[in-house]
Amino acid sequence: MKVRIKREIVTMGKPDIDPLASAGTYVEPQDWNALIADPDTIVIDTRNDYEVAVGSFEGAIDPKTRSFRDFPGWFRNERERLLSVGTGKKTKVAMFCTGGIRCEKSTAFLKQEGIEEVYHLKGGILRYLETVPASQSLWRGECFVFDQRVTIGHGLIEGTYSLCHACRRPVSSSDRNSPLFEEGVSCPACHTERSDAQRESYRERQRQEELAAARGELHVGAVRIGQGGSEDNVSRP
Repeated sequence: MKVRIKREIVTMGKPDIDPLASAGTYVEPQDWNALIADPDTIVIDTRNDYEVAVGSFEGAIDPKTRSFRDFPGWFRNERERLLSVGTGKKTKVAMFCTGGIRCEKSTAFLKQEGIEEVYHLKGGILRYLETVPASQSLWRGECFVFDQRVTIGHGLIEGTYSLCHACRRPVSSSDRNSPLFEEGVSCPACHTERSDAQRESYRERQRQEELAAARGELHVGAVRIGQGGSEDNVSRP
């Protein structure tokens, strides 16, 4: 067994930041709505673009990052514009992610940048969807998760998305009806990102998986959902 020591559990490119010492203030799910409804609160979704596309909190800012490493640069570039909103009182920043891991790091980063009032959703989106009734929820859409469910909704009920096995992005029912979608080969999001040779390789893998499934076996090259990363430490090609 090989053991690899990583400088960061969640890769932000800021190994000097200590979330245990300087993370933002936790906000319980039942108190979250009041915080993000405050006009002096900026709400930032710290997840990657393909996750935000599936669902987010009403009014949240989407940094459109492809990797968590992009977040510090995005904030520094947008800082002046972000902090100019509100009624003129001291601006509060509220941040959230899937399970709370990324926010430990991102809120500590903002505090290091001199932002005093920084908050994050305790337990992340998952705990919010588990505990806040749908009738009171400010969440819109579904939440991408890094397991076989792909997405979930309120009550942590499995959602309506499947997974593209070429790029591992979530695929909606309308995506599956696109001429750019081919099971195991491509989806509308990644079709132009792959070469003909790559797509042919994926087709062969898909054929082998289907043959193995017909025999009641698992193909050795099958794509396993959740393989290769944790819920808060995965980026897309």
